[in-house]
Amino acid sequence: MTSIKGMLTVDELVQLVSSGSIDTVLVAFSDLYGRLLGKRFDAEFFLEEVLEHGGHACDYLLTVDMGMNPVPGYRFANWEKGYGDVHVVCDLATLRQASWLDRTAMVLCDVASEQDDELVELAPRSILKRQTQRALSQDFTVLAASELEFYSYQTSYEDAAARGYAGLEPAGSYIEDYHTLQGTREENLIGAVRRHLRDSGVPVENSKGEWGLGQHEINVRYADVVTMADRHAVYKQCVREVALGIGRSVTFMAKPDADGAGSSCHIHMSLLKGDAPCFHGNEKLGSVRCSDTFRWFLGGWIAHAPDVMAFYAPTVNSYKRYQAASWAPTRLAWSYDNRTAGFRVVGSKESLRIECRIPGADCNPYLAFAASLASGLDGIAKRIEPPPALEGDAYAALDQPEIPASLPEAASLFESSDFAREAFGEEVVEHYTHFFRTEAAAYDRAVTDWERERYFEQI
Repeated sequence: MTSIKGMLTVDELVQLVSSGSIDTVLVAFSDLYGRLLGKRFDAEFFLEEVLEHGGHACDYLLTVDMGMNPVPGYRFANWEKGYGDVHVVCDLATLRQASWLDRTAMVLCDVASEQDDELVELAPRSILKRQTQRALSQDFTVLAASELEFYSYQTSYEDAAARGYAGLEPAGSYIEDYHTLQGTREENLIGAVRRHLRDSGVPVENSKGEWGLGQHEINVRYADVVTMADRHAVYKQCVREVALGIGRSVTFMAKPDADGAGSSCHIHMSLLKGDAPCFHGNEKLGSVRCSDTFRWFLGGWIAHAPDVMAFYAPTVNSYKRYQAASWAPTRLAWSYDNRTAGFRVVGSKESLRIECRIPGADCNPYLAFAASLASGLDGIAKRIEPPPALEGDAYAALDQPEIPASLPEAASLFESSDFAREAFGEEVVEHYTHFFRTEAAAYDRAVTDWERERYFEQI
């Protein structure tokens, strides 16, 4: 048996298929947005063919917009090249039961070239794996966790779409941050998700109400950084589909309501050498006792946040979350246990770690983790010193640098960044710059309800 409940070995899958407990295997990979795309295979066919040889998918899936429309301007895949296939390679370490789906197992995949079976460099999971290989070359193991928030509604997805996603009934009627009574009202959804995650190879620590009406957070157990990104992706899929099954809806938008709190994805990260944590030490940094490794990792993470901001905040909506006194950061400052700063240092000794509060719930976990790790590793390599620790309210610290304010600004910073090219490669920078600019251009063409309400009669 595997050590984590819900994770499967191939032998265990064979037994479950033989008994009829599993008859479908969902084979999936992350697109640029972080959505899981793939195919459902007959379980016996999966064992006979896909297990060894993998599967195939159209390469356009790494160049489409949110509506699955092929977008011109990408070198990787386009009409001129005929939109061929990529090889979808099963990572059997991710094989698990998907307990919220009927008689279904799930496996996550890497995306490889049909020609030489090398990983496609611009695929999100490949980008993260490349950074973990850089860490391993320096004898570092990377531990990470993501604290992912979302809003839940009594309205079904179908009814929400029919209403144009306006006037939805939130699952809560008052601010429920840590509020156990309001949390009880949501146990038909949140409790079901906790149990399904636990039974599907995603160990859960806790759930809690958040600051917005119907807003919740489920915290899962930290892991090595690739495993954590996989858990994050499975978590989002599970929440959406459990809500779907009971006639409810959820959103992972960073800012679904102008008057409500945004939804974040706080990233925690630390490094090991062997089995030994290597962030703690005897050096004094503000009020923190830490190692040089910690100091330089923090310095690089802060210094390169503008370069990779688009990986933390990949949509137009992302940037509406960054407002003063909103629990979302507005300044590139760090502090110890201070939720107003973009970087919050928490823990001590072996548990010392860095929490980056910049990413929103709409981030692609593979890209956000890759950006964080690449930044920290560059900090170690170049011995980048962090700024002095901030004391007090970071929102009021007008002398501290601001977080980039829009997706077009973040895309330009990413495109012009020498660091991004060094860390991710020219192909990745070109591909994702086009992706972010395509997303921003779609918004620029749209006519919104806000515009009609403001201008229809009075302009």
